[in-house]
Amino acid sequence: MSDDDVEEIRSEVAQRLGEDFGLNATLKLDFNGAGIVYLDGRATPNAVSGDDLPADCTIRISLADFRAMTEGRLDGTTAFMMGRLKVEGQTAIAMKLRPILGRK
Repeated sequence: MSDDDVEEIRSEVAQRLGEDFGLNATLKLDFNGAGIVYLDGRATPNAVSGDDLPADCTIRISLADFRAMTEGRLDGTTAFMMGRLKVEGQTAIAMKLRPILGRK
């Protein structure tokens, strides 16, 4: 997977979440050194970027596992229990993404 893959994910996340995704917090998806998707739910309108900034919640996951989750091939709870998805900070924020980032 490449930088283009992370940019594609940023674009998809921005499209799915829209201008006000009701997060009211910051969240970072860290693809284990392959890239970052930073969600700023405090900005108006809400913003999605590749900035590596501190966040209220950070989710660490491989690009392949993230893709599998968004395509419905991997359950987030299963990934978490297997250690393939790690959450740091406020876990309630991560839970808010589940219905939004699920399969289209």
